[in-house]
Amino acid sequence: MKRNQISFFVLLAILALCSLPAASRQQPAPQSTGLPFSTPEQIKEDINAVTCKDKERLNSVKILFEKMGVPAADITVEKIKGVENVVVRKAGKSSDEKIIIGAHYDKTGDGSCGAVDNWTGVVAVANIYKTLKDINLNKTILFVAFGKEEKGLLGSKAMASRIKKDTVMQYCAMINIDSLGLSVPQILTNVSSKKLEAVAADLAKKMTLPYQPITIHNASSDSASFMEKKIPAATVSGIPNDWMKVFHSKNDQVEKINITSVYHGYRLALAMLVTIDEKECGAYREK
Repeated sequence: MKRNQISFFVLLAILALCSLPAASRQQPAPQSTGLPFSTPEQIKEDINAVTCKDKERLNSVKILFEKMGVPAADITVEKIKGVENVVVRKAGKSSDEKIIIGAHYDKTGDGSCGAVDNWTGVVAVANIYKTLKDINLNKTILFVAFGKEEKGLLGSKAMASRIKKDTVMQYCAMINIDSLGLSVPQILTNVSSKKLEAVAADLAKKMTLPYQPITIHNASSDSASFMEKKIPAATVSGIPNDWMKVFHSKNDQVEKINITSVYHGYRLALAMLVTIDEKECGAYREK
């Protein structure tokens, strides 16, 4: 198989698997795909490994990435402006064209374990790495766990600030995953590019996934830092209307998480990433 056909094959496998009845999707991906799709049971195991202690979060992210097959030497902690971002770089056919996929690992709120917000996002990003780690993609992928999102998107802003003006066009898109597990997969529209929102809606339809875009006024997430740099970005989430009862409070615990919701969010973000990889780098840039 030619190298530039591989990611298209991956996308077809993702769409085919996610179009199966829900009961069938609980099983590992058919061996004929050759792809290590994560199962709901595996995702649940990773979510249950969450640490509620702030000082242990960064190390837990590194441990999770190692579990997914990242060599310890390939896990970089970038310290920028007092923020620590965990970065894993997966080289693609093009070293210049890049896609960022990330989730923040910090938490906030008295008594909060940060299980929903946002260990679910970190788990989804790590499992997407595991699925694609042996696939030769067209573009270089940066898997990132951002620090200090809850203090004003500081981790993503720090990373975005290091992107030089003359290299912005090399960043094809950014996919952010923030707080899965309480609702169906969503795109947070107020911090997402219109073209990527349309990609998510189209993929959800093809994959027969439940899907509902949502707008939360006066709320933000790490995708906004890259949109400010004119990089197409979108936030995948799973937030209910009564999210205030869980977020940033003692109610943010593992017991609140619907694993199927996280699994669907992982599938949607995975399909978005491979779809973007198949297209020209500027395909989703707003004019």
